[in-house]
Amino acid sequence: MTVPDTALFHPASTPDYLPRPQLRALQLDRLQTIVRRAYEYVLLYRQRMDERGLKPEDIRTLDDLPALPFTTKTDLRDTYPFGLFASPMEEVVRLHASSGTTGKPIVVAYTKEDVAVWTSVMVRSFAACGLHAGDIIQNAYGYGLFTGGLGAHYGAEGLGATVIPISGGNTDRQIRLMQDFGVTAICSTPSYFIHLAERAAEMGVDLRKLPLRAGIFGAEPWTDSMRRHIEAAADIRAIDIYGLSEIIGPGVAVECPCQDGLHVFEDHFYPEIIDPDTGHSLPAGAEGELVLTTLSKFAMPMIRYRTRDITSLMEEPCACGRSLRRMRRIGRRSDDMLILRGVNVFPSQVEEALLAVEGTLPHYQMVLTRRHGLDDLEVQVEVTPEVFSDKVGALEAFEERLTRSIEHVVGLRAGVRLVAPNTIQRSEGKARRVIDRRNEQGA
Repeated sequence: MTVPDTALFHPASTPDYLPRPQLRALQLDRLQTIVRRAYEYVLLYRQRMDERGLKPEDIRTLDDLPALPFTTKTDLRDTYPFGLFASPMEEVVRLHASSGTTGKPIVVAYTKEDVAVWTSVMVRSFAACGLHAGDIIQNAYGYGLFTGGLGAHYGAEGLGATVIPISGGNTDRQIRLMQDFGVTAICSTPSYFIHLAERAAEMGVDLRKLPLRAGIFGAEPWTDSMRRHIEAAADIRAIDIYGLSEIIGPGVAVECPCQDGLHVFEDHFYPEIIDPDTGHSLPAGAEGELVLTTLSKFAMPMIRYRTRDITSLMEEPCACGRSLRRMRRIGRRSDDMLILRGVNVFPSQVEEALLAVEGTLPHYQMVLTRRHGLDDLEVQVEVTPEVFSDKVGALEAFEERLTRSIEHVVGLRAGVRLVAPNTIQRSEGKARRVIDRRNEQGA
């Protein structure tokens, strides 16, 4: 498996390779423009800056950024639907929104210029992945109000690639088209691709023999263990892409073939790392919560948006030659943390522990219950057919190995229940890892 040299498709004249002083000058110019726009046209920002005695002209250097107020997802819900828009509706050419399953949906807006920026960062993302004009890209992200589908679609077309806009689901058809159309790259959530690979095996299709060479996976956290599983199953390079609707959608950051952190397109999205508890800025290299400021979004500028994603920034140069800073892969979110019997537990830790034991599959669920006022955790995990067909004693020994692995990684002894392959429901989008039954009657 080879990946083309991205320099052929991404000349050094692009912002990816700007000298740091030149990049910082561009960032400051754009920051000052966007702060002024937010202050003049968005009531929330004007009120919060006035409360701090701040005016747009007070932002003289990039070091002044921490003086500005944070924006949170609650702000987007409280101003639903159009309260954070900085452009009149006649200039808004696109609206996207979250599902709103946990409350009011998050609405985001784009001007024509915003869509052009989105397309450009997705072109740069695909180029960084080693894709180019002539590739055939199967887009299995969901289309519609979710930003993933259209974001990837516009970027792939802008790259000059051939796009198959199949969206999510219809797995058998996805596999047939991969064969018939000679697909060379696929975009989806990592959990859905694993399901697709398993179904392909059931259909007698060996993905390793297809022209497919790259998968661009995002929209949910995934571990290096899952990456290794995907790359072995399909003989592809599994590349992480990062984005969020509140900022622009996919295309905020992406891995290059070095797979050593995600390059942040910081000429459009300025990254900071803060302490999630205190909100204080952290030094380079420290792990904390990622905060992003849009530097070029007109319809709906985001000032210091708290993503809740936990990572760190890498300032040393990448072997690929890009001058953009990198962020470490998102393995967890501050709001995904569970506290069980005084122990902080993240789903990514449980996944790491499970996949460290040979014979487990990357399909699991954490079921939370409450008995006699105490929280209990049971991890239901699929195992290979060979393991599941073993004798009872062997299965019990295998469960104990998984229990010890979880205890070693997480620091908590949880119950483990082995289930047969294909028992846990597959998702066409983001996988549902945690089932919380603590407030159900009788729990």
